Amino acid sequence: MNRSKDLLECRPQISSALFFDSMSDDERFQNATLRPVIKLQSNLFIEVFKNYVNKHKNVFLDLSIEKQIDYIENAIHKDMKFRNSLKGMVIGQFTVEEYQIYITNSSALNKRMMNLVKEKLISNIQVFHSIFA
Repeated sequence: MNRSKDLLECRPQISSALFFDSMSDDERFQNATLRPVIKLQSNLFIEVFKNYVNKHKNVFLDLSIEKQIDYIENAIHKDMKFRNSLKGMVIGQFTVEEYQIYITNSSALNKRMMNLVKEKLISNIQVFHSIFA
C-alpha cells in the first residue's frame, strides 16, 4: 500500500489550475495541493458547517446573504476550534512530501487554505438553504 500514491489518485483534477515558472512556491502549492484537496473534501466541509450551524442554534438561516457570508468568515477566522478542525481535514489529506513543504511556510499556507475553504462554503450558501429548509 502506497499512501502518497493513493492520496494523489483519489484527488480531483482541476483543469483551471495553472502553473507558471514565475509562480511563488506558495501559489504552486495552493494550485497543486490545496485546491484539489479542498475540492475532494467539499461535501465533508458542507456537512461540518451544517453541524456547526446546528450547534449554534441555527441563527445562520435567519440572516441576510451578506450576514451569512460574514457568519462563514467569522466562523473560519475567529472560532479557533472550528478553524483547526477544518485545517485538520485538509492536512490529513497531504502526502508526507506535501506536509514537509507545508511546514516550511505553514502560516502563509494556512491563510490560503482557509480562504479557499471560506470560498467553498460561500459558494454553497444556496445548498445550505435547501439542506436546512
